[in-house]
Amino acid sequence: MTPPTARRPDPTAPSAPPRARPAGRPADRTPAEPHTVGSDPARRAAADTTHRAANYPHRGAAQAPDSAEGDPGRRDTAAPPGPGGGGPDRPDTAEGAYRAGGGLARRATADPLFRLVAYALEAAHGRPPGAVWSAPYAFHLGSPGLVAAAGWPVAAAAAPRTDEMVRLSSLAHPADSCDLPLTLSGPVPDAPAWAVRPYALLRALARAGYGRGGTDLHVQGSLTPAAGLATAEPADCALALAVADVHTPPGEEPDRARLARLLAGTLPDGDDALRRAVLFARPGTALLSGGAGRAPRYVAFDPAATGARLVLLAVRGGPGAADRQADLARAVACARRAGALSAWPPGHGPGPGPGRSVLVLLPGARLTAVRAAVAEDFRGRGRPVPRFLNIAVAGAARREE
Repeated sequence: MTPPTARRPDPTAPSAPPRARPAGRPADRTPAEPHTVGSDPARRAAADTTHRAANYPHRGAAQAPDSAEGDPGRRDTAAPPGPGGGGPDRPDTAEGAYRAGGGLARRATADPLFRLVAYALEAAHGRPPGAVWSAPYAFHLGSPGLVAAAGWPVAAAAAPRTDEMVRLSSLAHPADSCDLPLTLSGPVPDAPAWAVRPYALLRALARAGYGRGGTDLHVQGSLTPAAGLATAEPADCALALAVADVHTPPGEEPDRARLARLLAGTLPDGDDALRRAVLFARPGTALLSGGAGRAPRYVAFDPAATGARLVLLAVRGGPGAADRQADLARAVACARRAGALSAWPPGHGPGPGPGRSVLVLLPGARLTAVRAAVAEDFRGRGRPVPRFLNIAVAGAARREE
């Protein structure tokens, strides 16, 4: 049943932050949930994102083991991009392109995450975004080079500058926004730890001709590192696409193949296969990365089409890697006994050491039994119950308009 919707605000009304939907039963905390809410309007909107994910399962909600099942879908109906780009045409004028990104903050029908990112950039830096891009988290499928994109995005909003400054912000680091001079070479200015990687990428983009005058940038993910999926690659791609977009002539799309090469050269510690999934994935398919300079091949991988489900199982064990790995192995064993077909690590997640999650493929009819078996085992031993996150096999990064 479609949930009732609130009365839509007048888009021509004075600026106002996105309002959080009144919550009914408080949702269980999930890996997708922000750390705190507080009284800031933007952080209340972040809570709204989590609330909607938890209470509208048709969008692929993260659920506690004893909650109702949800459909893992995220809308990905647009035609997938090829290596040269894709997506809807930009407005015919630079002014129209600028308004397209900024209007998201006050569009009642827009995804809450994208409204949040557009509003947060304007609140932090005093200017609406010129573009908002989303980039999916990505994961490995167990075979070398075989990757796919998940229906959970990272979003980046960007606005061009002309004073050779970059201003960086993220709700994941609310006390660590920074203004830095954009220098193409030489020593890196002092910056918060989280901003070092974005600044290095902005430098490389400027050297390539994107944003030499500077950029205002806000980045926000829909998952926290606790989910166990790699966070750097989708954030890098969202940032690169948003910045390239606002510095690309109207009517043109950023060159994804060129950006892929730039990312590989600038951030060699990243997972290039995951980056290619973020940039070139198609819904319901896996991508077999051909490496630099080679076109990717696509392989059908759509669990939902065959009545199966793909879920991410993330443990919440102690801080020690040994504890996490023991809990993860036990959770996988419980899931297999209850009917799971296979399980494998999603790839290198955030932070050093072994990951905290596995991807589990199982028949759709066994999802409830698998979740119940894992929950019963962990509760019986007094351990925190692992989280289950529905995964839809999604398409590539795209501009949000």
